[in-house]
Parts: sequence; C-alpha cells; structure tokens
Amino acid sequence: MAGHGHRLTIMPTTQQPKRPLLLGPWRRTFQWLMTLTIILLPWIQPGGVSLVRIDIPNLSLHLLGQVLRIQELYLLLLFILVTIITFLLITLVFGRLWCGWACPQTTLTDLAEWLARRLKLKVLGNRLQGALVQQMMAHIFYLLLALLVAANLLWYFIEPQRFLSSLFTGTLQVGVLVTFLVMTAIIYLDLALIRRLFCREFCPYGRIQSSFVDPATLTLNLPEQEKPRCIRCNSCVRTCPMDIDIRNGYQIECINCGRCLDACRRIMTKRGEPGLISYTFGVDNRGAGGLLNLRVLLLGLLLIGLFSALTYATLARATASLKVSLAPTAVSRVVDNQQTTLFTVWINNRSTEDQEYQLQAASPGAEPLEIRGQTEQISVAAGGNYQLRLMVLAPVSNQPIMVEFHLLDNRQQSLATATARISASADSQ
Repeated sequence: MAGHGHRLTIMPTTQQPKRPLLLGPWRRTFQWLMTLTIILLPWIQPGGVSLVRIDIPNLSLHLLGQVLRIQELYLLLLFILVTIITFLLITLVFGRLWCGWACPQTTLTDLAEWLARRLKLKVLGNRLQGALVQQMMAHIFYLLLALLVAANLLWYFIEPQRFLSSLFTGTLQVGVLVTFLVMTAIIYLDLALIRRLFCREFCPYGRIQSSFVDPATLTLNLPEQEKPRCIRCNSCVRTCPMDIDIRNGYQIECINCGRCLDACRRIMTKRGEPGLISYTFGVDNRGAGGLLNLRVLLLGLLLIGLFSALTYATLARATASLKVSLAPTAVSRVVDNQQTTLFTVWINNRSTEDQEYQLQAASPGAEPLEIRGQTEQISVAAGGNYQLRLMVLAPVSNQPIMVEFHLLDNRQQSLATATARISASADSQ
C-alpha cells in the first residue's frame, strides 16, 4: 500500500502596523475639561461665596474663597501682575500651544466645524457649503451655543442662579439684558462667519508671541533632516485648520494644534515608518534644557516672587476693615458743656462668613468719651459693607482731640483701628 505524503504549507502572514500615537484625542479631552471648568466654575460657591466672580456693585473680586475689595488695590495690582507674568512665561516656553489646545476661540470653532461636518456640510474658505436645510440647522445650533457662551461670561459678574431666575421671570436689569443680547450677537457672528479668520488675521496673541519667541520655545515643525523622507502626500496641508504648509518652516499662523502631526503619523505608520512632524523646543530641537536661559529664568523667578507676595498678603490681611470720617452734613457743636461730633463709619467684612462686630472709641490721655449710636451687634454679611452714623460726645477743649475707634469681634479681639480728629471748640477760645 503506497503512502501518500502530506506537505505542510505555511501561509505568509502580514504583520499589522502598530496604531500610531495620536494627539487628537488628548487635545479634545483637554478642551472638554477646560470648557466644563469654565462653565461650572461660577456655580461652585463654597460657603455661599463664588470661587471666581467680579462683583461690580460692591467693587470687589471673589477669588478662590477670598473677597478682594477695591480698597485693597495693592492686592488687585499684584493679581494683575501675576496674571501678566504667567501669560508671558507660558508664551515664552510653549509658544502658541495655548491657541491650539486651550483657547476658547479654537474650542468653539472646532465644535462649530465638527457640527457642520456631521450635518454633511463642507467648510471651504471659512464658509459652509451644502443644502440650505442643513445650513439653517447649523446656524440654529450656533445661536444656541452663542446664548450659552454669553450667559456663561455674565455668570462671572452675576451669580448664575440669580441671572437665570431674573432672565426667565423677565426681571433682568435692562443694562444686563442689553449686554447679554450684544454678546450673543457677537459670538453668533463669530461662529457663523469668522471662526479661523479671527485666529489668522485679528488675534493679537500670535503677534505678541512672535516678539517673545525664544530659540528654545516649543514649536511644531518638520525638521530639515526629515524632509527627504516626505512622500508629498499633502495630508498635513489638508488637515491644517489654518491653511498653512508646515513643510515651509515656522509660520506665525501655526497654532500648534498637532493635527498635521497626527495626519503624518497615520500615513507613515502604514509604511512602517515613524511620523516626520514633531514638537520640539526650538526649530533646531535644543531639548528642554534649552529653556534654562536668562529670559525664562528671570520671568520664572519674578513669577515665584510675585505669587508668593500675593499669597502672603492675601492670607495675612485683616479679616475686617474700618474707616471713619467726619459726617459732611453736620458740624461739631457744643451742647450742655460737651462737644458733639457726628462721624460716618464704614465696616467691611472681608471674611467668607457673616459676622457681628462691636465698636469702641477712646481718646488717649483725655477724659472718657461717650458714644451714641449702634455700637453692639453690628451684623455685616460675608464680603459686605456696612455704614452707620455715630455721635461722639467729648469734653470741651481748646485743643484738637484725637479719637481712636476700635472694631472688635464677639471675643473682644481688636480687628481694625481707625483714628479721627475733633477740632478745637470755638466756645473754649
């Protein structure tokens, strides 16, 4: 019996290329986190005090549980300086990474163009092209989005609960309503007509960044040594939202979004090769060590110093302030051998809780003074101001009398002191 041989045939296998590491999902996640933070921040009110809010009627700034009033101008100036230096340092180190990853204008534009494509519309030359019905649907969405963004901006000036309640009950102040409608119109026009045109032609940040660019600033570029590997597929050009060609070198319009990097990685991965485009510190790829230069170090040290000063000044400041002045509508006069003087007193509660205070007045080295008016159980709301009038009765004197006012808490601890001067009585001359 003859045997039959069996031949084992091994079929060639094709190794699947590895999936490229794309930055797009990370960028979109970061944008959503930033967006949710901006929307939800005004709603976070520990102890009834907004984390961030500009209170125009009370001329104060709510900042991370602290209430900074206009009288504390030095704190506001420190805060502004810290913000400016932070902005400059981020620009110097990361270039326009803010524009591509965190700027609200980019986030809104990405959302607007994503919706247009979901509605089967084409975005060509910054214009929507497609069926009229889909265009109308897109513009309705843009209007709703503009309403939300405008309301969110106003929430940083008016508590969102009070704003929405006043809006739906028709009791919103005329000035606030007009501001809301104007802002909505501006944002809608931006979403419907301007979008990337603003970043490319009008945004001042790109021009400012160009003056602060450093040899080690983070940039998105195609290194010279990688250009010979380029297969001229143009995928980087087609995906660029700013309509630039990164192969032509550094350009001010580039917002460092990384879309071209992802497009290049997708194409080159299919060929079993790494992508050509990358983020580098400087066009000549100096590495993170290139940031250890004089400009970055000086700005960094300045920022640390200013931030430390702001933190200390904010935490070490008194929890209340006291201001006293002679009442402008009344003059000091002598009644029953006592000189009566009317004072106006302002008490500012800088804490985040309602407080009760007491007032005392004395004249060092002189006879005791008598105070008429509210001096006990003075209730002041958190971050609020309270004004009252006091009458001080002092002995008749031919010399001016200095009066010290003391603001006390319920434990009789002195919180603030203010001095005032009572002029010499004419009757004693």
